[in-house]
Amino acid sequence: MKRPLIIGMLLALAGTALHAQDAGTGTAANNGGWTGSGEFGFASSHGNSRTENANAKLGLSQENEYWKNNFFLTGLRSKGETTVEDANGNTVDRMTTTANRYAAGASVGYKFDPRSYLVGAARYEHDDFGANLWQGTVSLGYGYIALKNERTELSFEIGPGYKKYRPADTTVTAADGSTVVQRQPTESEPVARGLVNYKYRLNSNTAFEDTFLTEAGTKNTYYQNDAGLSVSMTKKMALKLGFQVRYNSDVQPGTKNTDTLATTNLVYNF
Repeated sequence: MKRPLIIGMLLALAGTALHAQDAGTGTAANNGGWTGSGEFGFASSHGNSRTENANAKLGLSQENEYWKNNFFLTGLRSKGETTVEDANGNTVDRMTTTANRYAAGASVGYKFDPRSYLVGAARYEHDDFGANLWQGTVSLGYGYIALKNERTELSFEIGPGYKKYRPADTTVTAADGSTVVQRQPTESEPVARGLVNYKYRLNSNTAFEDTFLTEAGTKNTYYQNDAGLSVSMTKKMALKLGFQVRYNSDVQPGTKNTDTLATTNLVYNF
């Protein structure tokens, strides 16, 4: 499975969901059940040290009588000042990229009844500094909305899938003492995909959300948990604190299994 195929499947899922907006409700007043949000955070420091980092996220979701669909795009980029040696042997300070990650995903669910649905999902991620340089997963499964009211929502998804990924490059020492970057071969395997999504509104202005994703295979098992607490400032704007944990069971020597990301973002809801 090549990366263009995964991206093509994401676009196909998006097209299916857009068609669902016309077929599902037939009323333009409620926009077919579509909602969305955009998040952005940026920090910069200068003086004795220099750092710059930015992260962004775009999410779209739809739920009506027939469909339960979700789409997302995320990006993370960070630079920091490091001391390096130039071609002349002089020590200089330069801004170096320390994080560069982007991801896209989509799921399209067709409801059998108000609680259960058939769901197809696809996800692609590229990370220059992660355990895997890139990874892509497609799956088909069953979803169930266990609880939903004005304050609380809890849903589950589970099903088989297929994953393809390329582990991060490693650095080895050659016979002459120089370092050589060693490219790792692409891996693929069947996986079991599971998703748990929990939402709880503490009051009219504050809400908590936690999403847990697992893609379990015999070669590598991937876990990702995204927790966020948002506080509304206006009907459209909110401030959100987020904490993400990502884990790969199988990594290259010198690479950590777990990555974490803490964010403070401004959110625009539409």
